[in-house]
Amino acid sequence: MTTLTNIPFDQLSIHQQAHYSKVVTEQDVQLFASLSGDANPIHLDDSYAQTTQFKQRIAHGMLTGAVISAAIAMKLPGPGTIYLGQSLRFKRPVMLGDSITVTLTVIDKHESKPRVKLQCEVHNQHNQLVADGEAEVLAPTEQQTLTLATLPEVQMT
Repeated sequence: MTTLTNIPFDQLSIHQQAHYSKVVTEQDVQLFASLSGDANPIHLDDSYAQTTQFKQRIAHGMLTGAVISAAIAMKLPGPGTIYLGQSLRFKRPVMLGDSITVTLTVIDKHESKPRVKLQCEVHNQHNQLVADGEAEVLAPTEQQTLTLATLPEVQMT
């Protein structure tokens, strides 16, 4: 069993950072398309993608957004965090096979409420900025160590 400990509001400090990395796979893109209903051929059709400025398929922009969500839920502040809002700008495409790393930085704390503003930056394996923005979250007020649920295995047919 894997456990995860969150960082409660009173232990968060301005400039505190956390990192979360993921390699974007073919299966990620296929599952995201299926889940979201976004079947844009730039993500799914090699022949079509070769006719675009990118010359290859790219991951959905919001797949990158979902990785930011995972970073917040798993790293900073961690389990028990409630996502309140997100601004997001896509700077470069994320290609299949790219390793992306989210860097979260605490940039503001609302002392009267357990609300925290996080700067979100996502870089690829070449240290190129692929997305950035800000998230506002409701941070947990108590530290908890939780056992993570086992995610179901998904098979593509």
